[in-house]
Amino acid sequence: MNARPPLPPFTRETAVQKVRAAENAWNKQDPQAVSLAYTPDTYWRNRDVFVNGRAEVVEFLTQKWARELDYRLIKELWAFTDDRIAVRFVYESHDAAGQWYRSHGNENWEFDENGLMRVRRASINDQVIAESDRLFHWDAPGQRPDDHPGLTELGL
Repeated sequence: MNARPPLPPFTRETAVQKVRAAENAWNKQDPQAVSLAYTPDTYWRNRDVFVNGRAEVVEFLTQKWARELDYRLIKELWAFTDDRIAVRFVYESHDAAGQWYRSHGNENWEFDENGLMRVRRASINDQVIAESDRLFHWDAPGQRPDDHPGLTELGL
């Protein structure tokens, strides 16, 4: 199995790197590529959906990005220990009818020794917003530019 640095045990610097790598991958919206950051038997709870294994990750993300259009995500480190990271995140997207949403959430991650995520637990709440209230402005799919403000700078 290939390692996905940075590897546990995490320092503040490596935890921040891991969070930004995850943000960048999700913003590219490539379900197959994203799935490779997880163990083959990864376990997720995403809202009220339970996902087991990489094949289900690919299926879940394919469906997610088919309905959450113009998806843009920002993640921020909340806390970390040796092999665990907690993040808070916000993403903006719209549905097929054009209604925009800002989705706020928290994730708890657990990694194996190769830096692959074995457990992901996500709690998420959606807020209806007007298109004019959007805060995330960069080309999608694609990673957030380095000079784009993060969650704290945006007051989220």
